[in-house]
Amino acid sequence: MANPDLVVWVDVLSFLREHHPTICRQWFEEIEPLGTHEGAYRLRVRQQVHQRYLSRQCVEPFVEALQSITGHLLTVRFVGPDEVVPEPSANGSTHKQRNGQHTAAPRSEDAAIEAKPTRRSGWQPVEARDFSNPEGPNINPDHTFSDFVVGQENRFAVAAATAVADNPCKAYNPLFIHGGLGLGKTHLLHAICVQVLDQNPKARIFYISCEDFSRAMLDAVENGKLQDFSDYYRHLDMLLIDDVHFLTKRDRSQEEFFHTFNALQQAGKQIVLSCDAPPSEIPDLEQRLVSRFQSGLVVPINPPCFETRVQIAHRKARMLGMELPEEVACYIAKRVQSSPRELGGRINQLHMLHHFEKMPLTEATAKLALGAGAAELTREITIDDIIQVVSQHYAVKLSDLQGKRRQKSIALPRQVCMFLIRKICRYSLEEVGGYFGGRDHTTVMHAEKTIRAKYQSDPELARVIQALRVQLGLPPEETDDNPPRSPFDRTKAPD
Repeated sequence: MANPDLVVWVDVLSFLREHHPTICRQWFEEIEPLGTHEGAYRLRVRQQVHQRYLSRQCVEPFVEALQSITGHLLTVRFVGPDEVVPEPSANGSTHKQRNGQHTAAPRSEDAAIEAKPTRRSGWQPVEARDFSNPEGPNINPDHTFSDFVVGQENRFAVAAATAVADNPCKAYNPLFIHGGLGLGKTHLLHAICVQVLDQNPKARIFYISCEDFSRAMLDAVENGKLQDFSDYYRHLDMLLIDDVHFLTKRDRSQEEFFHTFNALQQAGKQIVLSCDAPPSEIPDLEQRLVSRFQSGLVVPINPPCFETRVQIAHRKARMLGMELPEEVACYIAKRVQSSPRELGGRINQLHMLHHFEKMPLTEATAKLALGAGAAELTREITIDDIIQVVSQHYAVKLSDLQGKRRQKSIALPRQVCMFLIRKICRYSLEEVGGYFGGRDHTTVMHAEKTIRAKYQSDPELARVIQALRVQLGLPPEETDDNPPRSPFDRTKAPD
């Protein structure tokens, strides 16, 4: 005879996928139904991060599904992996009534998990804090190592993050991950949290954005709680801070963070940081913080190549219960080149068309999901994009490119940058010169002329420029020597 609670759970899953597809996750299938007790249908999850996700975002849809399937006035209770629960009530399975009456819903305060908003202040007296339930920005249960697509562009960062999660405080401390927007830095920080808490639910870890850290510190100062704030952060086992470039020009936050960093590192506790740039290139950051950020391991995350983007499209589609045909995944990956984050947004749009409009998973549907003009959709390339690929190829720093050094090892990359910016972006000579340390427009003209001449006579330089264009997502066969002209550029075009 089939387990009646399991039958109900299967029907609840079907209801959720039909009526609330955006909240559904693959790991929902791993949830274990425990039956009904005192009007609450209990569901056991395997990880605490899953329990928090369900309690914050899924209570109402689950209750709606339960009441629709059973016809009873039930609520839902999400049970943690190690929580001890009483046996189901006699005659208390969800398909039956109790004493001839519908089961009444318990009071909200009786539920084990409540959908209450998380405090965002970031501080609380240490002795009063539940360290196994990190606050600050929510940890996304979808952001695990198994759900991170590894490619040549990010494999070192993934390996370092995995090592830290497996052996906190013993691998790389601090771990500093840097890269552009939407490339997976936050995903890796969340993955570390998920894995550490899975291995040790009592670990005192805390993930927060740098902006929230600064705001919480100011709140503590205003409320006379700075000592509580400091004590809390300095007694953690692991601190993960996202977007530390927000420390720029915040002297008070830098001071507090400096002492927090020292206290944790001297106590042998793990620190993980993420940023848009490496430590040495964060503007207006105190040198003592730069040196400490560089004292561990600094690893980059670069934009994904075409093959990695195809894998990301498949992975994100499977998380939403879709199997993309290969040609559809390739179509999307070819046209969304900016970041995995934007690619995921396009997959979400495709899912909505497929699920609610019942449209097939074809290139035509993908074109609609990408929006008008999708066939021509490419990311607008910026000066920062060009400088990033050039500086990585020639192994030079942005500060060198913008500085006054004239050595060939710096001058050639600088000229290549100017040439590509003028050729690809719509910037005037003065604008380009201004970006490179306030150089005169004649310097930019000279750079264009020099690289154009070398491009025709030096096969190795031509190969490099073609390769840089490919990294930027442009066709390598471009040969037009006339750069696009800005309508505001009144300078004479170079000969």
